[in-house]
Amino acid sequence: MPVGFLSDDQVRAYTAFEELPSLSDLEKFFFLDAFDRDVIAKSRQDSHRLGVAVRIGTVRYKSLFLEDPLAVPWPVVDYLAEQLGIGDPSQVKKYGERLKTAYEHAWMIRDVYGYHDFDDRESWEGRVLAKRFLTFLHGRAWTHAEGPTALFDQSVAWLRRHRVLLPGVTVLERLVASVREQADERLYATVARQVERADAALRRGLSGLLVVPAGARPRRRCARRWPTSTTPSARF
Repeated sequence: MPVGFLSDDQVRAYTAFEELPSLSDLEKFFFLDAFDRDVIAKSRQDSHRLGVAVRIGTVRYKSLFLEDPLAVPWPVVDYLAEQLGIGDPSQVKKYGERLKTAYEHAWMIRDVYGYHDFDDRESWEGRVLAKRFLTFLHGRAWTHAEGPTALFDQSVAWLRRHRVLLPGVTVLERLVASVREQADERLYATVARQVERADAALRRGLSGLLVVPAGARPRRRCARRWPTSTTPSARF
């Protein structure tokens, strides 16, 4: 199965804001509760407080940290600034001046909110989540007749629900393609076994229909010809 089954638009939507979140999404992912405010209050500068708020909302909404932490629609920044009582939201532009600050905040948010890296194999929780995800993925591929794109979307939804940071898009694409291919092979093997049980000669007979003897040419189907007589009885 080809790995690159996602369209360019789908790849961009995986790692970036392709559109403004709806009002319901703003209220669900970017509303700051008391716990969020305590975390944000650890930063003193308004630019850092707002930057941390953007990162918290982004990881809840996208389940990843953007390479450019400020690559979000401006209404999102306004929504967060209003909640924090910051009158000048443009101060957030200072947040990206020191890249290390954004990385440090990402690590802090990951630990405080209980997110796990996709490739975490060192912690017990990380290993359990990895096993549960593969169980889900294989089970979904086996029980649902859906293509790789639908299976990819279901995988993203599962990872977000369980607070697992999304891996690179090609990493997840390869995994989904591999699991989908394994499910197909399992299906073919199951059908072959059932055919063998029903009639041991049937499988060989069907396979024989696909073999063309050396030097033989496939027979062409001839178009049906109607009578060419012009007598009234032969006409329609």
